[in-house]
Parts: sequence; C-alpha cells; structure tokens
Amino acid sequence: MLTIAIDGPAAAGKGTLSRKIAETYGFYHLDTGLTYRATAKALVDAGLPLDDEAVAAEAARRVELAGLDRTVLSRHEIGEAASKIAVMPAVRRALVEAQRAFAKRAPGTVLDGRDIGTVVCPDAAVKLYVTASAEVRARRRYDEIIAGGGVADYDGVLADVITRDQRDMGRADSPLKPADDAHLLDTSEMSIEAAFSAARAIIDAALGR
Repeated sequence: MLTIAIDGPAAAGKGTLSRKIAETYGFYHLDTGLTYRATAKALVDAGLPLDDEAVAAEAARRVELAGLDRTVLSRHEIGEAASKIAVMPAVRRALVEAQRAFAKRAPGTVLDGRDIGTVVCPDAAVKLYVTASAEVRARRRYDEIIAGGGVADYDGVLADVITRDQRDMGRADSPLKPADDAHLLDTSEMSIEAAFSAARAIIDAALGR
C-alpha cells in the first residue's frame, strides 16, 4: 500500500494532478479541502451556527468521505463558510482522523490538501509540494471563472489568492508549508502533462524501492 501526499496553495494545480495520479495508478483519491467544505455545508443546510466549535466538530465527525460532490461543494458561499470552521482545532482533529483512516485504503491513496505531508500523513511514501506564483494562480482562477460563465476581476482574484495564502501559511494550527522531505513541483511555467511526468518519475522510483 502506498500513500501519496500532495500539498500546495490554491490554484497551483494539485487537484488536477492528484486526480490524474490516482486514476493512472488505480488509487483512491481524497481532496481533503472538500471535507471542510462538506462540514460547512452540513452546518449551513441544518441552519446551525458557524462559530460554535463543538457543533462544528460534531458535524465533522459525521462527514462521509465517499461521494463528496465537488460541483456542489465548490460553490463560493460554501468556501467562505468552510474558511470559518477550518481554523477550529476540534474540527481539524476530527477531519484529520477521518483522513488518516482513508489513507490506509489498499492498494494505495492520493490525498491532496495543505497539511497532508506535514500533519495528516507525515509517513507518506511520496510527498509532493505543488506551487506556482500568485500571479499565475490568479490568472488560472480568473480564466476558470470566465470560462464557466462567471464574472471576475483579475486584480480582485489576485488579492483573494494572496489573502488566502497569508491565512493558510500564517495559521497557528497546521500551517501550509512543504514537508522537509517533499519534492517541489513549481507549475508556474509547466503544463499539467509536464507536472504529471515529473510526479510519475518520483512515484515510480518509490514503488521500485
């Protein structure tokens, strides 16, 4: 059984890369960010407060990791709600426990998020840290919104990306940072195919050990 931990900031390409790796190797995939969004959605749907840590932690313990609906959970308002509960230690503990259980699935798993290699699966056989410049990530997010028929302002998207980076990297509990033994993949000027090729060489080397 092989666990692959993939971390990195928003819009760096880690989600696309993670899904492609999981599909190629026949491994289970979990976008851990969706577990926070699913918890937030459960609270919103039930009309429960987003500032009660005990209530949020109970909702987190009930989240079913199989069948998380990316389309529904990717909505902006769900993301905003998720950012409020993601800083709660009790919520993080509950979800990390569930994520660790998921990581034990055979024949292997790919988990992507912001603290997989450092907190959730520090013993993962392969750790990748996928990043890109804030400007490149903002452009990707902007293009994605426009392509989806939405309305966006590039400068506003860039400001959001920078703010989110500061929040993720500056939080006291499980801040976003590369694990000491993570392989760095900077996708600023790299296609998803090139990133996948680089990742595959690292994974194949680990499988061959």
